[in-house]
Amino acid sequence: MARTEPFETHTQQYEDWFVEYSAVYESELAALRELLPAGARGVEIGVGSGLFAAPLGIGEGVEPTAAMAERARRRGIQVTQGVAEDLPLESNTYDIALMVTTICFVDDLDASIDEMARILKPDGRIVFGFVDRESPLGEVYQRYKDEDPFYRHATFYSTAEVTDILKRHGFTPERTLQTVHGMLDEITEPETPKEGYGEAGFVAMRARRRA
Repeated sequence: MARTEPFETHTQQYEDWFVEYSAVYESELAALRELLPAGARGVEIGVGSGLFAAPLGIGEGVEPTAAMAERARRRGIQVTQGVAEDLPLESNTYDIALMVTTICFVDDLDASIDEMARILKPDGRIVFGFVDRESPLGEVYQRYKDEDPFYRHATFYSTAEVTDILKRHGFTPERTLQTVHGMLDEITEPETPKEGYGEAGFVAMRARRRA
């Protein structure tokens, strides 16, 4: 409950962040959009208020907090309330399982990835978007996390750690993009994503389920 409560009670503050840092938001969307195949059936796990799913053309989502789920529905997303570790979705159903800035909030990342594997079709893909703990931005998030109502209870991961976890659960990483070079206040225009990781704060990664 500790990780979801801030999203239930500070929903408007969450949405205001994306307005204040609109260039960061657009940069993250651009990186994720490049990894999503056209025409695929996708679901976002931890869909929040739909700020990523809606513009990326993901029509379904799973979200534990009622306030966020309601806003996502207003954006046209079909939302099922539930948690990543026990997805209320049918097996072998989706081409894409998207998770954006959610891996740091789940209680059990291993169980969450197992569940994402279960709902994916053979050869389906996971697409993750997350703040790289070992980037300059990630280091700042770590340093000041106790002052932030959302990240206070977060567990940040490095790109290498995420890669290893995915491999351990039967996924083959295919492509990694990075964006948001510098601190948030320094990003005044949307960035074009770059291949790889290690320089920028936000990483988008696609991995294929091994059939």
